[in-house]
Amino acid sequence: MPRAKRPSPPTDDKRWKLVDVVMSRSGYSASSLIEVLHKVQDCFGYLDSTSMTYVARCLGLPLSKVFGVSTFYHLFTLKPVGEHTCVVCTGTACYIKGSDRLLESLAGRFQIGPGETTADRRLSIMQARCLGACGLAPAVVIDRTVLGKESPDKLLHDLEDVLR
Repeated sequence: MPRAKRPSPPTDDKRWKLVDVVMSRSGYSASSLIEVLHKVQDCFGYLDSTSMTYVARCLGLPLSKVFGVSTFYHLFTLKPVGEHTCVVCTGTACYIKGSDRLLESLAGRFQIGPGETTADRRLSIMQARCLGACGLAPAVVIDRTVLGKESPDKLLHDLEDVLR
């Protein structure tokens, strides 16, 4: 049976070749969706409708499935993020231990809330339903580094160090 023709990448940007390699390696299996989405985000910085449509077509999935996975996991973002990211866990354990105060301190210092990026594009603040680090509550991830037992002052200090 002849192999179906694969969709062409949305643009001639060479980063699509890196995405295509990941899909090809898995045999364009739908089970590789999360890995492929990670590669798209690593290459382009975020997942937009064009990239999600391309991935859906290549993996033979409905766009709704790709969008659902993209919005469910906190590590995926649908718009460009800043040079640095700060993800505050708002799961039950973290909330009880003060994650709401962490978000308030960030908003007061940087004048942005969850899902927003500073005007200079240096910092994006996000929130996650759960980071799976309940023993470290309240937990925060700054640039992929998990920090635990954060207080508002400690978090602002940690972020100032990163932003220098």
